Amino acid sequence: MFSYIISLGASVMMPIIFTVLGILLKIKPGKALLSGLYVGVGFVGLAVVTGLLTSALGPALDTVVKVYGLQLDIFDMGWPAAASVAYNTAVGALIIPVCLGINVLMLLTRTTRTVNIDLWNYWHYAFIGAIVYFATDSLWYGFAAAVFCFVLTLVMADRTADGFQSYYDGMDGISIPQPFCQSFVPFAVVLNKVLDRIPGFNRLDIDAEGLKRRFGILGEPLFLGVVVGCGIGLLARYDVAGTLSLGVKMGAVMELIPRITRLFIDGLIPISEATKQMIARRFGEKARLHIGMSPALVIGHPTTLVVSLLLIPVVLVLAVVLPGNKFLPLASLAGLFYLFPVVLPITRGNVLKTFVIGLVALIVGLYFATNIAEAFTVAANSVAQLHPEDASVRIPEGFGAGAALDFASSLFCWATYHLFTTLRYVGIAAALIFTGGIVFWNYKKINNNV
Repeated sequence: MFSYIISLGASVMMPIIFTVLGILLKIKPGKALLSGLYVGVGFVGLAVVTGLLTSALGPALDTVVKVYGLQLDIFDMGWPAAASVAYNTAVGALIIPVCLGINVLMLLTRTTRTVNIDLWNYWHYAFIGAIVYFATDSLWYGFAAAVFCFVLTLVMADRTADGFQSYYDGMDGISIPQPFCQSFVPFAVVLNKVLDRIPGFNRLDIDAEGLKRRFGILGEPLFLGVVVGCGIGLLARYDVAGTLSLGVKMGAVMELIPRITRLFIDGLIPISEATKQMIARRFGEKARLHIGMSPALVIGHPTTLVVSLLLIPVVLVLAVVLPGNKFLPLASLAGLFYLFPVVLPITRGNVLKTFVIGLVALIVGLYFATNIAEAFTVAANSVAQLHPEDASVRIPEGFGAGAALDFASSLFCWATYHLFTTLRYVGIAAALIFTGGIVFWNYKKINNNV
């Protein structure tokens, strides 16, 4: 049953969830349905634009790799393969009911304020559970790892919700319980403080609007997309027509993403307002509840677009020159937009700070992906044997292993994997103590209305 629900995809699943949620919040059925459809159309539009980015950029980057001999040992399988590995395992089969049950329990015990309805992205929890399961041959270890990551993410979503809601327009009552996004918060908090202590750097407060004011058209995400696209086309040795075509397509992606993400806000506003009214009636004006949603809502922010675009060529070069790294991200590069949704509220949209944080997080992430590639490969090969029709989980000949930038390169994934596999009993004990500590800490914050 849950496999069928997952197979519907976010574009079908979210309208159903939003319509039911809207009716439960006493919104008129027609208005609730319209809100759900706006969100569904937003996911469809985002998939189309992301597909355009992948179809245009992928062949160009493949050509660059071949022309300059950049191939490394670990194949980038992309997030579809990671999601397929996650959901086609014993852990993935039950991850939705298990995590929903834990979410309800934490809401009842006032240890979280977030209702995580972003069911599609539960694959992140299933993924860490799957690779731990195959590494330890223990289903209990797999579920324990998934639950640990889920609880940690809910607490992080609560703690970052106020900053997220105050920074982004139209996001009242929304939090982001996606572990890939939340795993970059520690990097952002530490590096933001370090950068503020560097003389002169703390004065370079340039956001996306500041880029436009200082550089005019050169600071526009649309124009930067065209320039970077043309640059990659030249590196791939495309002819003039091919180079210009790639540039325009990259510019189109930069321009269309913000327009499409506006649909999410149009769908969210009625739900958000109804939620606040319901909570105020039942629990008082000071009570708060967050609806946990996909970071896709805000990836159209200009700073996110600019920094993600600039990081694409940089991370390619770094992947080749960094000693010890064996992972070259290609298929995963479309996921760079999802690195920054909860980083921007910390940097206040400062382009330079956000770029530095993204750069450091990706450098570390390349080593994380390299480190757990063996476990990823074991899981992918096992799923490939069970589902030979699924081409996404097959590693091409000539590569020793597979990995993905999305979640496989995150701090939460790497730390959870080693807690439950390398450290085993000591790691499980540490995870239990840490989970108890952060849950109690969040409980105290919630009861103090923080």
